[in-house]
Amino acid sequence: MSYNFIAIEGNIGAGKSTLATLLSQHYSARLILEEFADNTFLPKFYQDKERYAFPLELSFLADRFKQMKRTLMQQELFHEKTISDYLFIKSKLFARINLPPDEYELFENLYEIAEGSLPQPDLLIFLQAPIYKLQTNIKNRARSYEQNITDSYLETIQNIYLEYLKQQPCKIVHVDVSHVDFLYNPLHFQKIVEFIEDPHSPFTSYLTV
Repeated sequence: MSYNFIAIEGNIGAGKSTLATLLSQHYSARLILEEFADNTFLPKFYQDKERYAFPLELSFLADRFKQMKRTLMQQELFHEKTISDYLFIKSKLFARINLPPDEYELFENLYEIAEGSLPQPDLLIFLQAPIYKLQTNIKNRARSYEQNITDSYLETIQNIYLEYLKQQPCKIVHVDVSHVDFLYNPLHFQKIVEFIEDPHSPFTSYLTV
């Protein structure tokens, strides 16, 4: 594999962590999984978004920055490749959705300070799924605070990602995961691996597994 840093992105419930884990095992790469289980603001946010959006987004910004900085700046002899299940700009995209203009302006200033010191991925894999598929995955993983996520919120997230991807400078592969199971169908996973290892794969492509 010629890529040193692969990031995987997509909507809530798209399967980012599953694919990132499988790829890290396949390539013996360092794995960066988003740390959200201990974020005390997340359940509160889904109960009262207006009250808790700003502290939630600030806490995610700080946590993601510390994790990326700690992991990507390390020189590990046996882990030269890195696979992440998120992009750092995720913080900015979600803040645009969840914060009012004055709070977003402050957040953006803090984001710009942090973002400049982090390396960017060589390849971005974007997992795209219809809303019904995302809702099914969300219900199946049974995180209590996620069970009332609305279709409209997922649609808003999807749209802001697609808008961002039009300006993303790195190599991108859009993967339709409507009928995909990377964990239990080896052929689905193998197709992703084949794309990653193909030196002639296009800069931006659309892959149906």
